[in-house]
Amino acid sequence: MSYQPSYLGVFLTFVRNSLVRDMTFRANFIIDTISSMSWMIMNLGFYVLVYQFTPNIGGWGKYQFFVFIATTMFVNSLVQAFFMPNAEELSEQVRTGGLDFALLKPIDTQFLVSLRRISWSSLGNFFVALLLLIYAVPRIEGLELSLWQVLLYPVYVLMGVLILYSVMIALAATSIWLGRNQSLYDFWFYITNFSRYPMEIYEGTWGTPLRQLFTFVIPILVVINVPARLMAKPLAWEHSWLAVFGVVATLGSLLGSRWVFKRALWSYRSASS
Repeated sequence: MSYQPSYLGVFLTFVRNSLVRDMTFRANFIIDTISSMSWMIMNLGFYVLVYQFTPNIGGWGKYQFFVFIATTMFVNSLVQAFFMPNAEELSEQVRTGGLDFALLKPIDTQFLVSLRRISWSSLGNFFVALLLLIYAVPRIEGLELSLWQVLLYPVYVLMGVLILYSVMIALAATSIWLGRNQSLYDFWFYITNFSRYPMEIYEGTWGTPLRQLFTFVIPILVVINVPARLMAKPLAWEHSWLAVFGVVATLGSLLGSRWVFKRALWSYRSASS
């Protein structure tokens, strides 16, 4: 009988090892954390200035948009902490043959290459987002949160994380075919920039096609818009389909990225061959 390790046990080992590594270089960890948090705080300051000259952006009031920003920070901090370091390393593992060792382990290869390293410094923005959310929600005029909204919010945040992970791992897997894919990581940052704004701003000759593309083909706009709207703007009937589509988009993204990853592995040639 072949040995099957506990996935939870392996993940907790990754968590512990990553924390030990970061604490070994504490000064670097502190600098990275402060740098990441400072960037997001300055970004928030920019929107504070914008709202001095306009009452809303795409129908989102000041504190509603702060909830949108907090949701963006929640999702991005989790993606950058758990998945970004590993996706960046995958092409290097292909080039140096490190992927050979991952394939020999008695555990799912995608799980192993996706969660091996954790960037603890990236989680600093998670706590900034939590403070911003606590500050903004009570200040939204006329908002009455129900229990189901509060409970569903973290669920949809997690769905957003999984959608971004799916896009990221699919792009990273193409390094098996291409050898190196730095330009594809640039593409990742370009398309995820679209998720940082309410989908209402994508109107007109160019905006509408972009909204359709990044909602139904590459569901980037679903990532932030659905959980943020759920918390800050009660879903009107005309937007209720987004809640259902968010689930469909998450499942579709995970299945699609899994298919791409498996197909890429079938094409992999060992560095020693």
